Amino acid sequence: MKRVLVANRGAVARRVIRALRELGLESVAVYSEADRDMPYLREADHACLIGPAPAAASYLDAATLLRAAREHGADAVHPGYGFLSESAEFAQAVEDAGLTFVGPSPRWIRLLGHKVQAREAMRARGMPMVPSSAVLGDDLDAVRRAAAGLGYPVLVKPAAGGGGIGMVPLAEPDEIATQWPRARAMAERGFGRADLYLEKLLQAPRHVEFQFLADRHGGVRCLHERDCSTQRRHQKVIEEAPAPGIARAALEAMAAQLRDILAGLGYDVIGTVEMLYTPQTGFSFLEVNTRLQVEHAVTEQITGVDLVAAQLRLAAGERIDAVLPAVPAPSGHAVQARVYAEDPLRFLPSPGLLRVFEPPARDGVRVETGYAAGCRVSSHYDPLLAKVIAHAATRDEAIDRLGQALAAFRVEGVKTNIPFVMRVLADPEFRAGRLSTGMAARVLAAADAPAQIS
Repeated sequence: MKRVLVANRGAVARRVIRALRELGLESVAVYSEADRDMPYLREADHACLIGPAPAAASYLDAATLLRAAREHGADAVHPGYGFLSESAEFAQAVEDAGLTFVGPSPRWIRLLGHKVQAREAMRARGMPMVPSSAVLGDDLDAVRRAAAGLGYPVLVKPAAGGGGIGMVPLAEPDEIATQWPRARAMAERGFGRADLYLEKLLQAPRHVEFQFLADRHGGVRCLHERDCSTQRRHQKVIEEAPAPGIARAALEAMAAQLRDILAGLGYDVIGTVEMLYTPQTGFSFLEVNTRLQVEHAVTEQITGVDLVAAQLRLAAGERIDAVLPAVPAPSGHAVQARVYAEDPLRFLPSPGLLRVFEPPARDGVRVETGYAAGCRVSSHYDPLLAKVIAHAATRDEAIDRLGQALAAFRVEGVKTNIPFVMRVLADPEFRAGRLSTGMAARVLAAADAPAQIS
């Protein structure tokens, strides 16, 4: 592996380009017409225009990406996250072109990227599960029977999706007639497949995920866990590591069980296993993300491991013993906030020109962004502006450090969700580590929230 095409944009493209440079590898950045002024294009060794602004005609165009790789002499493709990162078809096309796909082998993306198949595979290996249905079509009577069998409330989920797209809670049977077709349409638009299934909806669970690295020879390492419970409409907003308030022994036992399962399967390169947790039920399997995660930096901060560099080395065929001889014990605490270009009250995207963009430069604070002042935030893509990560000796210190950094983050030209994030960081329940996936919604719904957020 000498030259890698980065098949993505924004913060993750810049992050991968940095890792390539530190490994002494060359990078090929791709960009659409909307991204021609992005700063990381100048940081890459080569840059290639791949099409107009719409993602379908640029970042999701597999044929164009492969042609760019050939024309620029790349021998590998890093998919980042989002876009084609969890497309088994794209991973297979990369390999069929004689290039290295910097991610799990296509068979694992194909098996584990389909949520129902992943659940069946993990259930067969002893993983605890939230009760769920098989894939259901457009027969609403069948949906009603499945929901009644699980017991309300239930959650509608796309079998081929993620990121909260197409996920709809159902509290009673009367909602099925309107919400099921709506969820199918969202799944079809978002993932190209309308496959849906039902899952028993847990009340106030936590969302805890485990980070894995693996080689192509059966070696697997777990780099501890992250808590991603702070979400709005199933979209993560704040992530942290280690997970507060859960016994270390329980976390380590879950990590060991998952490690053994992935090693037995022969899983490779990188992945994250997402779990739901309640004190009453313990851990329940949710899904496997067969890619680098948006929140990978909090794991890097508490372990000192460069996950992107490790991913590249493992994809190139190195053994895990060489890449990561031992798993470091967690050091301190890290908290990450996702800063979006969006209205902090209505949460609608806020595209526009970044007249001022001054991320905080502070000790113990790391900022990952693909933007700079003068760039335009396009309405064609996810509105993520930056990820701000604070690391300190204790959780309280990390939260304080993150809040101070966000208060110092100067952005003009677009609205951001920073006021909302700071409101969550100041919430007593959050500060106490009493987390759940419904906590952010509770903060937003509080009577005085609009005045304090705006």
